[in-house]
Amino acid sequence: MTHIRPTNEKLFNDAKRHIAGGVNSPVRAFAGVGGVPVFVQRAKGAYIYDTEGHAYIDYVGSWGPMILGHAHDKVIDAVKAAAEDGLSFGAPTPSETTMADLICQIVPSIDLLRMTSSGTEATMSAIRLARGYTGRDKIVKFEGCYHGHSDSLLVKAGSGMLDIGEPTSKGVPADFAKHTVTLPYNDIEALTACFEKFGDELACVILEPIAGNMNMVIPSHEFHQALRRLCTEHGVVLIFDEVMTGFRVGLGGAQAHFGITPDLTTFGKIIGAGLPVGAFGGQREIMECIAPLGGVYQAGTLSGNPLAMRAGKAMFDELTGEGFYESLSKKTDYLIKGLKAAADKHGVPFETCAVGGMFGIFFTDQLPKNFNDVASRCDAKKFAKFFHGMLDLGVYLAPSAFEAAFMSAAHTYEDLDKTIEAADQVFSQL
Repeated sequence: MTHIRPTNEKLFNDAKRHIAGGVNSPVRAFAGVGGVPVFVQRAKGAYIYDTEGHAYIDYVGSWGPMILGHAHDKVIDAVKAAAEDGLSFGAPTPSETTMADLICQIVPSIDLLRMTSSGTEATMSAIRLARGYTGRDKIVKFEGCYHGHSDSLLVKAGSGMLDIGEPTSKGVPADFAKHTVTLPYNDIEALTACFEKFGDELACVILEPIAGNMNMVIPSHEFHQALRRLCTEHGVVLIFDEVMTGFRVGLGGAQAHFGITPDLTTFGKIIGAGLPVGAFGGQREIMECIAPLGGVYQAGTLSGNPLAMRAGKAMFDELTGEGFYESLSKKTDYLIKGLKAAADKHGVPFETCAVGGMFGIFFTDQLPKNFNDVASRCDAKKFAKFFHGMLDLGVYLAPSAFEAAFMSAAHTYEDLDKTIEAADQVFSQL
C-alpha cells in the first residue's frame, strides 16, 4: 500500500496557494485519514476518474445526491436544455412549481415549501421560522448531527448535559450558543429531562432522523416516538433534517421509514440531482409565517435555480419508477453482507448498517448508538488504513470514519463483487 499519487500531490500544493487549506470544504482535505486528496477530473455511472485517468468505484456520490450515478444521461440532457434557456433569472419559473408539487405529493407532511440554494441555508431558515412561529429562542440539537455551518448549530454540549451550549468553532458568539441545548443522540432519558427543564422555552428540535455525519447511526423507533410526543405536548416544532436521508433511504425519506410526521423538513442537493439546491417545508400554518405571507424573512436570488429544478425533475422521473428502491436496497444489503463476511474471515472487528441506499461501516464489535459510542469505540486509525488500502485498489470511500456511504442505481453487482474482493485483500493486512 504505497499511497503515492504524485499528480494529486502537486495539484493539492497548487491549490493551497490561493484556496484556504487547499480545499473548499474541510473533509476534502483528507485530514481524517492522512495523505492528499484525489482530484477528480470526471465521473460517469458508479465511477469517478482522477486527473491521471485512474478509475474508482465511488461510494460517496457527492455526499449522497448521485442516487442515479454520475452524469446520468437524462439528467445531463435536462441540464443542457435548461442551460440553453438561461442560467438564472431571479424570477419565478414553471419548473419551480413542478418541483414543489412533486415534493409535496411524495412527502405528505409538507403542505408548503420554499427552495433555497443549499442544505445549510434550508436548516438555518427552518430554525428561524420555528423561532418566529413559536416566539421562543431556545433550540435542541444532538451530538454528532450536522446541520450546516450556521452559528446556532456549531455548538457542543456545555459542562453539564442540560447546561447552555458552547461554540465548537471560533467566530461563533457565546450569546448565540447559549440558546442551543445539545443532547446525546438516541437517548430518551436525556430527551425527557430536557423537556422537563426547558419544554416551554423551546422553539424547535432539529435532528437527522437517521444520522449520517457520525457515520450512520439508526435511532430506535421509540426515540422518534418520544420525540414526536414531547414536541406535540410542549408546542415545540419538530424539524427533520433530511438533507442526507431525503429520497435516499426511501422515496418518502426517513420520516416514511419510521412513520413519524415532523412539523418541518429540510432537504439538500439531491432534489437537484446534485446541483446546488436545498428546500424546507412543512405544515401550512407554520410555513405561512415566511415572507411575503408573514414576518419571518428569508430570500435568495438563486433559490429555485432553473438548472437544478429541471435536473431534479428528470431524476424524480427515475426514482418514482416501479421497483427503484427495492433494487437499490438489495444492492446495499449485498455489499454490506459481503464486507462483513470478509472482515469476519480475517478476524477484524467490523459492523455495518443500512437503510435503502445509505450505509455505514464501523471498525468496532458493536454498532454504535450515538456520537460517544462512535468516538470512543470505533477504531479511526484502522479505518484510515482501510480507506487507503481500498483507494489503492480502486474503491473510493468517504475520507473520514465519521461519514456515511452511499449506493447508486448505477452500481452493478460486478462493481460490488470487486469492492468485496478489494476489502478482503485489505482486511487481510489490517
